[in-house]
Amino acid sequence: MNRPTLPPTDDELHAWVDGQLPPERHEAVEEALTRDPAVAARVTAWHAQRDALRRLHGGLLDELPPTPLMGVLERHQTKAGRSAPWLRWGGMAAGLLIAFAAGWLGSAQWSGTPRASSASLARAPAVREFVRDASVAHVVYTPEKRHPVEVAAAEQQHLLQWLSKRLDHPLKVPDLSSLGYTLVGGRLLPGEAGARAQFMFEDAAGERITLYIGSLDAQAAGAAASGETAFRFTSDGAVPSFYWIDRGFGYAVAGRLPRDALLRLATLAYRELS
Repeated sequence: MNRPTLPPTDDELHAWVDGQLPPERHEAVEEALTRDPAVAARVTAWHAQRDALRRLHGGLLDELPPTPLMGVLERHQTKAGRSAPWLRWGGMAAGLLIAFAAGWLGSAQWSGTPRASSASLARAPAVREFVRDASVAHVVYTPEKRHPVEVAAAEQQHLLQWLSKRLDHPLKVPDLSSLGYTLVGGRLLPGEAGARAQFMFEDAAGERITLYIGSLDAQAAGAAASGETAFRFTSDGAVPSFYWIDRGFGYAVAGRLPRDALLRLATLAYRELS
């Protein structure tokens, strides 16, 4: 008797999206996509997320990585391998490389930062990378209609407990309702210095902003203590954002809003979280 074909796992669906699924499992995935609309919707969303990242920094795909970037990637290869089981943005490992490369290549275009010493410049890339990651995450997830978050606002307590545990840091959600924004929910994302959290908010017109939170390395945290990374604005990314660092954690409020409107939201978030 022939054994029934096992349904595809999430890992296999991610591999399908990335074009890395073994040929012998293609039939099982194609059958699942045809039979189960929910599976088909998830895979379609992951395709859209991957394509959004590629469009965001598409020019980088046709360029040879600079030697300094390759050196950084090689030094982090072992650590990335250990973190592989949770480094998954809907099957977009290539998108993470693009975002990392964009942060490196865009260092000369950083805006909103005063002239700094050579010592502080050595710390700057970690902060630039953090803010760029916040921008990429905003672009990838805010267009989603069915799955914009992993945990919805209705489960806010569970969301906070889960993300606080993963970031090893007590988190809370700012109340932005006085400015017309309510919580949609949140999700867990990967970061260079550990797990990161994204909270999404929406107004009555459907406009969305995100609050991105994550730990920074010791050097970047030291920069904050010396006043080099105060509350700042940057438009160096897919969307503008205001960001700040507090006790070793970075915070970035991003959105496609006029600067003054985004400033009001970021200021309120800052006060709520301080």
